[in-house]
Amino acid sequence: MIIVYIVGGLVLGLIIGWFLGDIFEKNKLRKAKGDAKRIVEEAKLKGEEIVRKADLDGKELLYKLRVDFEKQHSAKREEMSQLEKRLMQREENLEKRLDFIESKEQEITKHEEDIRKVSREVEQKDVRLRQLIEEEKKNLERISSLSPQEAKELLLKRYEEEMRSEKAKLLHQTIEEIKEESDQKAKEILSQAIQRCAVEHTTETTVSVVELPSDEIKGRIIGREGRNIRAFEMATGVDLVIDDTPEAVSLSSFDPIRREIARISLGRLIQDGRIHPARIEEIVDKTKQEFDKKLIEEGKEAAFEVGIHNLHPELIKLLGKLKYRTSFGQNALQHSKEVAIIMGILAEELDLDPRLAKRAGLLHDVGKAVDHQVEGTHAQIGSELLRKYRENDTVINAAEAHHEESEFKSLYALLAIISDAISASRPGARRETLETYVKRLRQLETLANSFDGVEKSYAIQAGREVRVIVQSNKVKDEEVSMLAYELKKKVEQELTYPGNIKITVIREVRAVNYAK
Repeated sequence: MIIVYIVGGLVLGLIIGWFLGDIFEKNKLRKAKGDAKRIVEEAKLKGEEIVRKADLDGKELLYKLRVDFEKQHSAKREEMSQLEKRLMQREENLEKRLDFIESKEQEITKHEEDIRKVSREVEQKDVRLRQLIEEEKKNLERISSLSPQEAKELLLKRYEEEMRSEKAKLLHQTIEEIKEESDQKAKEILSQAIQRCAVEHTTETTVSVVELPSDEIKGRIIGREGRNIRAFEMATGVDLVIDDTPEAVSLSSFDPIRREIARISLGRLIQDGRIHPARIEEIVDKTKQEFDKKLIEEGKEAAFEVGIHNLHPELIKLLGKLKYRTSFGQNALQHSKEVAIIMGILAEELDLDPRLAKRAGLLHDVGKAVDHQVEGTHAQIGSELLRKYRENDTVINAAEAHHEESEFKSLYALLAIISDAISASRPGARRETLETYVKRLRQLETLANSFDGVEKSYAIQAGREVRVIVQSNKVKDEEVSMLAYELKKKVEQELTYPGNIKITVIREVRAVNYAK
């Protein structure tokens, strides 16, 4: 009985165990299905997120690519626009040159036609001359008792005199035509050179203004008992003027290089904030050292601008110094570049070397960079400097003779004289104060009136011409040229003036009567 209970218990236990295991397996299976479903949903969500992120990244990448493409396209379009402008400008220049060449060809054709016409006239006259000789020969043989040889000599002498007279008239007429055409051509060439030289108006100044962040900095610039301002003026050689002008101080000096060094140094001191004598000396010394490099850069830029290369380093530095020199308000470096450009244009028109002309024009005033340190005129100083640095003899002569202080030995020196006068006399190139201007005109008229026989004198064209009217009963016609020459010498000796002064002496004789 006990065994039956035991067996029954075991069977019941097995049944219960199997039933519980089955329930456990079902629960496990159900849980696995739930986990799988959750994993699938999470994977689906992650997939959607990845797809969404990839879509955003793709759109962002597409936007960046579009922006880059638009930038590149805009740059290309700008580049093409610039190229198109340059091409149009070149095309316009070529058209102008073609028009000029066509006009030249027409002039040459006209000259050739004139020459052919003159040649035909000479041939016709020659034929007519032979006919006349034959006729005269026959007449003389008939009515004269002269021998044929004597008659021939007499006829030849007579017609030789007639031909000499005809030749003189024709030669005089040709010379007058050539003079008129050469004057017109010279005016055209100079007009084209002036029109093609783009220049700026310049003014002279001896004061630089430095802006301050606030008026409080003025006290720090002055320093305790003025020690900072004294140290600054001693280090730079420039007067520092501090007045009631709000947020600004002035630097005064007739030396533009010193003034520029002082301006840069003061700006650096203000930016640094440490203003005391030791720091002032340190900044000024550093600025002076850096300024030499700046002068070289300025000289290189000027040479590059006009297309001049292979200059001696010292000449490049002297060119840089010219930027800080002025003459009657005209910047010396700007003037040198203008002269170089004008000389290059004139050289092209005259079939000369434009590069050599530009080189001579750029260096013609190099003596002005040191004329305040060396005795002599800037033309003499410049020619010596160019010899020292082994420049071309043509360039040296152009610098030496551009104020007619020595004889010019080439056409380039003559071009330097012309181009220098054009640059100096163009409107806006130079300026004088009203007081100096009026004083110079008054001196010019007074000087002209000091000569015996002068009735009136007028300074015109801003003092570049003086017209002198003389009394006809005191000054004869043959004395007019001598009076003009003497007045020219006296003006050169006693007056200081830019450019040239034209002197015109007028002697007028009037005969008046009345018909009644």
